[in-house]
Amino acid sequence: MKTLTKPTLCLPILPLGAIALGFGLTGTAWAQASVPAPAPAPAASESLMPVVRAKATADPTARDSVQATTTRIGKAQQELRDVPQSVTVVTEKLIDDRNLDTLKDALKNTAGISFLAAEGGEEDIRLRGFSLQGTGDIFVDGIRDPAFYDRDSFNWDRLEVLRGSASMLFGRGSTGGAANQVSKLPRTVDSQELALTLGAGRYQRLTGDFNLKTGNNAALRVNAMVNRADNSGETIDKKGIAPAFRWGIGTAHEFLLSAYWLDNANNIHYGMPWLAPSPGATDRVLVPVSAKNFYGMASDQNKGSVKLGTFGYTHRFADRSEWRTTLRLGQYERDLRASAIRFAAANLQPGAQAVTLATLSPSTVLTRGTNIKVQDMDTRYLQSDYSTRFQGLGGRHDVQAGVDLGQEDFNNYGLTLPVGVALTKPSTRIGTPDDGARVDESLRSKTINRSFDAKSVGVYVQDLLQVAPAWKLLAGLRWDRFEGEYRNLSIPAAANNACAVPVAASISRSDALTSQRLGLLYQPTPLASYHFSYGTSFNTAGDAYQYDAGNAQVDPESSRNFEIGAKLDSADGRLSTRVAVFHSTKFNERNRDAESVNACNYVLSGARHAAGLELDVAGRITPAWEVFASLSYIPDAEVDRASAAAAAGETVGSRPGLTPRFSGTLWTTYQLTQKFRVGAGLNARSSDAPQGITTFKAPSFVTADLMVEYAWDGLALKANLTNIADKLYADGLYRGHYTPGKPRTLQLTATYRF
Repeated sequence: MKTLTKPTLCLPILPLGAIALGFGLTGTAWAQASVPAPAPAPAASESLMPVVRAKATADPTARDSVQATTTRIGKAQQELRDVPQSVTVVTEKLIDDRNLDTLKDALKNTAGISFLAAEGGEEDIRLRGFSLQGTGDIFVDGIRDPAFYDRDSFNWDRLEVLRGSASMLFGRGSTGGAANQVSKLPRTVDSQELALTLGAGRYQRLTGDFNLKTGNNAALRVNAMVNRADNSGETIDKKGIAPAFRWGIGTAHEFLLSAYWLDNANNIHYGMPWLAPSPGATDRVLVPVSAKNFYGMASDQNKGSVKLGTFGYTHRFADRSEWRTTLRLGQYERDLRASAIRFAAANLQPGAQAVTLATLSPSTVLTRGTNIKVQDMDTRYLQSDYSTRFQGLGGRHDVQAGVDLGQEDFNNYGLTLPVGVALTKPSTRIGTPDDGARVDESLRSKTINRSFDAKSVGVYVQDLLQVAPAWKLLAGLRWDRFEGEYRNLSIPAAANNACAVPVAASISRSDALTSQRLGLLYQPTPLASYHFSYGTSFNTAGDAYQYDAGNAQVDPESSRNFEIGAKLDSADGRLSTRVAVFHSTKFNERNRDAESVNACNYVLSGARHAAGLELDVAGRITPAWEVFASLSYIPDAEVDRASAAAAAGETVGSRPGLTPRFSGTLWTTYQLTQKFRVGAGLNARSSDAPQGITTFKAPSFVTADLMVEYAWDGLALKANLTNIADKLYADGLYRGHYTPGKPRTLQLTATYRF
């Protein structure tokens, strides 16, 4: 058992700007441990130094194809065929075709994804049945994006999803994988785009993408967005802007200065309670009302803001080595006031009857609970990596090595009412959604009640060795140190919480450990690549920015992933197929020790696994026919070990919740004429249970979408009809409630490019 000590790691965060500048001016660097911002393929008009021009074929323009051939999610720019691990790329073309405005919408276009509708309103993402933590496994240009907020796609070039354990690449987390939001970068061409979308629920969205060439190797790009909707009470009100200036593009010294600002003032649909089909039944069904029905308060809110500032420097050497350094400062704010919807007690219902499927009526009474999350976070990250290629020591080596530093300051706030003042939320009825009821949330006063300061450092090295004309061997090793200090400023301990930290006390912990990555690639032709890979990951007790007296004594959880797969391209290179068989295991999951006399004793006694098959297809079957498909089948998933006090009540032998056997998406378009294009898609998921539930499952579903587009002379008019059958289904799952998926929705988009 570790002794609780105050963290001793001290990072020189304040002078990071000077350090970053020093990298560029002196040629001395720490190497970076996360993926930096990808540079787009240079236009023909760009002036490149011949000694630094890349050999790899450029990706198809993201705007023109659903197929991707390169990525930066595996460190330096790589062809996807050289990554011995599954990667799914949602390109800008797919994002535009299906009107994917948020991270959640985009992730639905990758298989193996499910969503936990958590108590705090945040939707924890699951990949292959393992958590893709919103606080640790979401990235922007390879840099951690740790806060919960409604991420928008207006500044994306693409979304990359890496599957399986990946702590060697990203440090803590990455058990299920990682999602990387790739930002649009300035290019040395003049191009502008305006897009206006109008739709059901008074949906209005205006985006602009303005790229201006300012010199032979310099450009300015500004992306902006305004989005509003009524949505029958679940309102949307958000706006954002992302300016970026890049100079020295393609030369030996390239610089990037960018900012990002996103402001959300939305309402929030907390979810609907599960419904008993009959008195005494243990199974549950969905409430048979329209998914657009909103029963929260008009005064509910899901406000948040994100401010990011980034400085990047890339130095390209004459031998085609590259040194890339990025400094990012971030500020996140969140203010959530949600109504937890539940059925009122039987004595408050019509006829004093408990609510079941048989007794449900427009007069059924719903209560509105209160769920509040008010938080902010300041982050500082410095990442630098060096990549080089050389011949010797048994073959050709592609080496990346790097270091990253991070500091995260998290604050949580409590809200209180003046003495004698109460905010009582009125009940509502099934037949009266969006009744406009509100309370005065401004009466609550905000006081910080807990904080968490985290410091981290990571160092890695990775080598892709070509040992024979058709064979490559990958080996990577990373060392991480994570330190956190939790302070309880004013939260009184509950009478039944033996693990609580006393008021005005602090508790701290530090962890240091290694992560490994191994891969073997067989590439008999330029169109075929087969791989075997092994990777590890770890999760610390501080990943959620909170300790208690028990979990601060426990070592990190560990996971591993095995995968065998292939990436196969058509003869013309326009169609790519990815297939993989995987086995992922978390083998020392954190649980309460039910056999201990100490009610606050945690042990790493748990284990679970998931194994299955994945298939992706992306590209053109014919010049006019384009397709994107992503499918996942997980027949084998089980809780292998758990204590009697296992988290969320999952028992040995049970299938973990939020691990559907089948999930998948399909999107296909056909160019009927030079100006006329049509598209259709499906999204599907088999029945699935909330975490810790073995008595019922959310039903399986299939939804269908349609698209039609007419384009001429830079103007495109597009209509999207989503969920054309208005299928009612559970999108996010939790033990006490579910969030319904989108109802039938019609949207019309006009895009003008000039």
